[in-house]
Amino acid sequence: MRAQFVLSEIGVGLRRNLTMTFAVVVSVALSLALFGGSLLMRDQVSVMKGYWYDKVNVSIFLCNKSDGASDPKCPKGAVTAEQRNQIETELKKMPVVDKVSYETSDEAYKHYKEQFGDSPLASSLTPDQMQESFRIKLKDPEKYQIIATAFDGRDGVQSVQDQKGILENLFGLLNVMNWAAIAVMSLMLVVALMLIVNTVRVSAFSRRRETGIMRLVGASGFYIQAPFIMEAAVAGLIGGGVACAFLVIGRYFFIDHGLALSEKLNLINFIGWDAVLTKLPLILATSVLMPSLAAFFALRKYLKV
Repeated sequence: MRAQFVLSEIGVGLRRNLTMTFAVVVSVALSLALFGGSLLMRDQVSVMKGYWYDKVNVSIFLCNKSDGASDPKCPKGAVTAEQRNQIETELKKMPVVDKVSYETSDEAYKHYKEQFGDSPLASSLTPDQMQESFRIKLKDPEKYQIIATAFDGRDGVQSVQDQKGILENLFGLLNVMNWAAIAVMSLMLVVALMLIVNTVRVSAFSRRRETGIMRLVGASGFYIQAPFIMEAAVAGLIGGGVACAFLVIGRYFFIDHGLALSEKLNLINFIGWDAVLTKLPLILATSVLMPSLAAFFALRKYLKV
């Protein structure tokens, strides 16, 4: 009987404040969709870092015949065979180095033609103008500075470049976007909480006569509060369900089908469905717990039960 009464009061409250209930659902849905999106963005950045950092190399470019007085880093001209062999020997002895591969100027020219053959500059280049280089695979990509300190500025070395530095700009941009999503999510969350509190108070005010009678006949505080808290929880749960639908549809449309980014951007290792599905229970739990707590504390002060 009591359960039936609570359920009937929930339905009455939701219908009586239909406009505000709709506003709560929308605000909760948007804020939790942004919350889930920020979590997925963080996972995506982590996956991309693990994928790309495992593939980046440190490159040591050697001086070639065209270097000399025009390049202050190669005042003695092209690298000698002795200098090249010494660099390779030292690299292979370093504990941070996993693998060393040598690329001749002819191989560098061939790779350049394969990648930029349509460029006007490609027709004017010759193999002698291309630099020999060592491509170093590190056991830990974060220890690039050890290679740079050991070889930058040495005779025969034109420059030491870390490909990880190129990726840092991309990951920095993604992190900024993630923080922007969190900021908007926080704002929407505050708006949702304010709407929940106002909706509960309006509902309690419109039923102040019923709650007064219940208080006079000795109903417990929880019994009086339960319908209002459940109303907020149901509205929040609907919003959470909509947020989950946004995330699932977004993953399906943007990555798998529709835009099909997984096919168009083969170089990016996108997060899988498991990352999305593991976030849905958290979003649903938050969508119920957040409105319930907001309603509980609002009612304690308003009803004084």
